[in-house]
Amino acid sequence: MLELSALGLLQREPLHGYRLKQRLELFLSSCMSVNYGAIYPLLKRLEERDHIQVLLEESGDAGASRRIYAITPNGCIRWREKMLEQPQESWVKSRARFLVKYFFFGDLESSERVQLIENRLRVCHQRKAYLETQEMGNLVTDSFQSATWERAKFMLVSEMEWLYECLEKENLPHSSSISRKMLGELNIL
Repeated sequence: MLELSALGLLQREPLHGYRLKQRLELFLSSCMSVNYGAIYPLLKRLEERDHIQVLLEESGDAGASRRIYAITPNGCIRWREKMLEQPQESWVKSRARFLVKYFFFGDLESSERVQLIENRLRVCHQRKAYLETQEMGNLVTDSFQSATWERAKFMLVSEMEWLYECLEKENLPHSSSISRKMLGELNIL
């Protein structure tokens, strides 16, 4: 997710490592954690792979130079590939990855956004079906566990409602391969 995010931000404007980390923390901290130890090795790898290039090197306040990075055409291709890939991953990681991708939806075509939203809806429906098969009554032993279970169900339903709203905003609700009637079924958990 860090590679996707870094390329996405550099696609919008050239940045140096420190500013890139600040932007990642500002915009994407609810989806991922960022540390300096990961940023600079990532920038080096991206540069070696011709996904970014040093646009400018300027001297810093303490005498050390700052490298301003910009995305290359190969980096733009890599970013789009990362945006459209659908990796198999845990429920929590897939939610975070979708939110990172959603941040960059403005840089995609409507059909690509619809594809990503529909995929996320499929994952949510699979999660919902899984949760419906679980007998939580025997596993929940106190009010805190019960409240956590209810919160998880509420968040899933809320996310699915939001995703259907996102599809409607694309003005393509009729083209969705996922039936709109499923929205009415969301509260049966």
